[in-house]
Amino acid sequence: MNNLKNSVQLMGFLGADPDFKKLENGSTLAKFRMATNEYYTNKNGDRVETTYWHNCVGWGKQAEVMNQLLKKGKEVLIRGKLTYSSYQDKQGNTRQVPEIVVNEFSLTSKKASA
Repeated sequence: MNNLKNSVQLMGFLGADPDFKKLENGSTLAKFRMATNEYYTNKNGDRVETTYWHNCVGWGKQAEVMNQLLKKGKEVLIRGKLTYSSYQDKQGNTRQVPEIVVNEFSLTSKKASA
């Protein structure tokens, strides 16, 4: 159960093709944003949709496969862990951004099977 301490599983749609890079040290990186939607009915009986955007990253061979298969608008299921990357803003403050390091993924299909 130790691997469940930091485990994320999401299904959503890609907002853009992955940003694929080969780094100077020879490793490969693929970054993409994925949208998930939540629906509920408010007190007036109206259906409300909320969209959440998630930063995702894959490394190595996984990144290469992501670059080949993942395209804007595709629905994907990901499993991974939550991490934080940091950067300095214009005022010199350190900011942290949550991102999901993807361990595995699969494309899904909304089409009904025959």
